[in-house]
Amino acid sequence: MTVLLVFVIIMNLIGYIIMNIDKQRAKRKEYRISEKTLWTIAILFGAIGMTVGMRQFRHKTKHAQFKIGLPVLSLVNILVVVYLLTEL
Repeated sequence: MTVLLVFVIIMNLIGYIIMNIDKQRAKRKEYRISEKTLWTIAILFGAIGMTVGMRQFRHKTKHAQFKIGLPVLSLVNILVVVYLLTEL
C-alpha cells in the first residue's frame, strides 16, 4: 500500500515537472518532449500532476486531447488507485 502511494506521488510530481520543462522548451523553441512520452507518464498515474501543470503553466491547453483527456485520465487514475488500495 505504501509503495503504491509513493509511486503515485512520484509520478504526479514527474508529470507536473515535465509539463513545466516542456513549456519552457516551447518558449525557447528547443527540442520538445514527445506527446508519446507525456501520455506514457499520464497513463502511469501522472495524469493529476500533468493536469495541474497544464493549467498552471498554460501548456497544451489548446489541444483538445490534453484539455479533455488529462482530466478524464486523472479521474480514471484516482478510481484505479482507490480500487487498488481497498483491495490490498
